[in-house]
Amino acid sequence: MTPQIEMKCFLRKILENRVEEKSRSWLDQKVNQTENTSSNSTFFLAFSQASRFFNKEKLGLSKQEKEQADQLVPGFDPDHWNLLQTARTYLLLHFPQEKERWFAAINQLFETGDMYEQQALYAALPLMPFPEDLLPRAIDGCRTNMTLIFDAIALNNPFPANYFPEANWNQLVLKSIFMQRPLYRIQKLDERRNPALASIASDFAHERWAAGREVMPELWRLVAPFINETIMADLKKVLESSDQLEVEAGLLALFGCDSEEAKQLLQGHNEEVMAIEYGEITWEKIGRDFQDKKG
Repeated sequence: MTPQIEMKCFLRKILENRVEEKSRSWLDQKVNQTENTSSNSTFFLAFSQASRFFNKEKLGLSKQEKEQADQLVPGFDPDHWNLLQTARTYLLLHFPQEKERWFAAINQLFETGDMYEQQALYAALPLMPFPEDLLPRAIDGCRTNMTLIFDAIALNNPFPANYFPEANWNQLVLKSIFMQRPLYRIQKLDERRNPALASIASDFAHERWAAGREVMPELWRLVAPFINETIMADLKKVLESSDQLEVEAGLLALFGCDSEEAKQLLQGHNEEVMAIEYGEITWEKIGRDFQDKKG
């Protein structure tokens, strides 16, 4: 069984356990029509009409389903997907993958689809064929100010980490900070940290402070491997904050630094350092707590 067929079976099984027979029958009928007609109009209509048969209830995958998704495509994480997204992706994977016809259809969907249709398309990028050719579309999608669509690209999606050049990757991360999206849900964030991104993050923090505005604590995750004199001064300022999350983020950034100055700064926070050592303070916990705090 090819990986493409395995993915189709996986998505079909997810839907089978969560939707009514009427919805499954409709989808099977549309898949058959999509595969066996030379006209794209049937596919376009079905992609749009799927909202009549599938709702936006979250999938809530089991541990086994999450593991299977990752085995099929490393990093594939549809746990945040809903039923409608899944049905549209299943339909999409059955569209004939003759390159010229496929791109004509996909580009039309990207350009004419509503917000929820675009959400499904961008989230499905790691499952689509011709990934290198899709890179300009993914980069362009990051320009949106609609959180629903931006999140579909940036969060829980292996495509950016696998294909974005450094400059575009840095722009995606910076926009995530600007929009205060949860950085812990950006895949391979630590692996793709780089000196330019650390410098951008520091500059952004200075701008926020100058305007009298807060800095999201997760930002300091980006500077951790690249602590220089400027960033050390930033982290000293963070440790003086009255916000406990900011202090924890500053300490976590310093924790992996071997400099004597970093070690001295950590000495004044023995309780938090112990919590870091025991895994009770992590970047994911800081990110989750910040998202909860801002509501």
